[in-house]
Amino acid sequence: MKAPASKEMIDVDALCVGMFVHLDLGWMSHPFPLGNFKITDAAQIATIRSLGLRQLRWSPAQSDVVAPPAEAAADEPPPPEVVTITESPEALALREHREKSRQQRAALALCERQFAEAAQDCKLLTERAAHQPQEARAQAEALTKALVDKMLVEGDLCIRLLSDAAGDKASMHALNVTVISMLMGRTFGLSESDMMDLGVGAMLHDIGKLELPDRVRHREEHLSSAELRLYEEHVARGVVLGRKMGLSSGAALVLAQHHEHADGSGFPLRLNTDRMTAAARIVSLVNRYDNLCNPNLPAHALTPHESLSRLFAQGKTKFDTAILGAFIKMMGVYPAGSTVQLTDDRYAMVVGVNSSRPLKPRVLVHEARVPRDEALIVDLEGLSGVGIRRSIKPQMLPVASLEYLSPRPRVAYFFESEAAPAPVEARQEAEAAH
Repeated sequence: MKAPASKEMIDVDALCVGMFVHLDLGWMSHPFPLGNFKITDAAQIATIRSLGLRQLRWSPAQSDVVAPPAEAAADEPPPPEVVTITESPEALALREHREKSRQQRAALALCERQFAEAAQDCKLLTERAAHQPQEARAQAEALTKALVDKMLVEGDLCIRLLSDAAGDKASMHALNVTVISMLMGRTFGLSESDMMDLGVGAMLHDIGKLELPDRVRHREEHLSSAELRLYEEHVARGVVLGRKMGLSSGAALVLAQHHEHADGSGFPLRLNTDRMTAAARIVSLVNRYDNLCNPNLPAHALTPHESLSRLFAQGKTKFDTAILGAFIKMMGVYPAGSTVQLTDDRYAMVVGVNSSRPLKPRVLVHEARVPRDEALIVDLEGLSGVGIRRSIKPQMLPVASLEYLSPRPRVAYFFESEAAPAPVEARQEAEAAH
């Protein structure tokens, strides 16, 4: 049986290419896409040393180098003798299943931790906006830059459904809209500066609601004509506050135009597509999607699949057709959070989508013989002969499947690299939680 990967402390001065290191820092405290990775060049070493750490953890078993430089390892005791134990095929399969389950839970725990940290930062900068506008803008730009750095990496990103998204409703909505809008920007190949404008604008798009009465903040309520006019004023209020914050023109136009529609039916200026910025067109669509999935009144919530279907059926004139098409492709026909029935009659919940394979998402399948905390996320692309037959409302699921899949009352998304290994510390957190 293979021994578990051990972790050792090492001075940052002893780092070398090929080492698999662990940065025990918050996700915004370093510029790397992940906090756990193999060093591939000297530039990464220089960046790590610039973080002010004296020591960090590394995993020899996951590294291409056997040990640190000889002088650092001179006092190390000889490695223990490795004893090989023969496992039965059944025991091996069970162990591999449990290890894969732990890795999947660890990856999800990392996404949820990052979302929670970002949501907290979003809440704090929103609270500062009125009284410390310049500081709030700087915080919004810093958070957006952290997201940009983690998005603009090689390879595909998977949109992940979160099971435990910490944060108040307003912060969760702002962050949901920001993350999905920026992923859309990545799809369109926006430059880093345009991504910054898109992200800051999306994060602050509802900043004008801060001084509105609670009842007026949500248009889905039964508002009087006077209340509706007051609600629509949040756009102008947001623009005024954006000026005080010193937002870039690109970000400010997102605040000004996020309720405009392609056909000129929006507010406050009834602009059409030709007069809206690309960033505002993206945020307008994503904002509507998140409000359908996560309305203020939970009884009005649509499933992600229903929300997408409604946008497609009713939004063809309200949203830029190219952006709507790209959004459906990116989110998948069955967006993360959809409950579905597979072609083999089993029930499942979509928990991850890669835009390059929109019809083959990752799903959590109800398997009566497998404990819920050991259930594996299945990539339908690698499951021969099995696909999705239909979307199904959670309340229409059999009771056992409903309890097993536990659909989220609020849908929240984050993202991860398709090739991301499960971080060891996140894995330990996930194991401790179970």
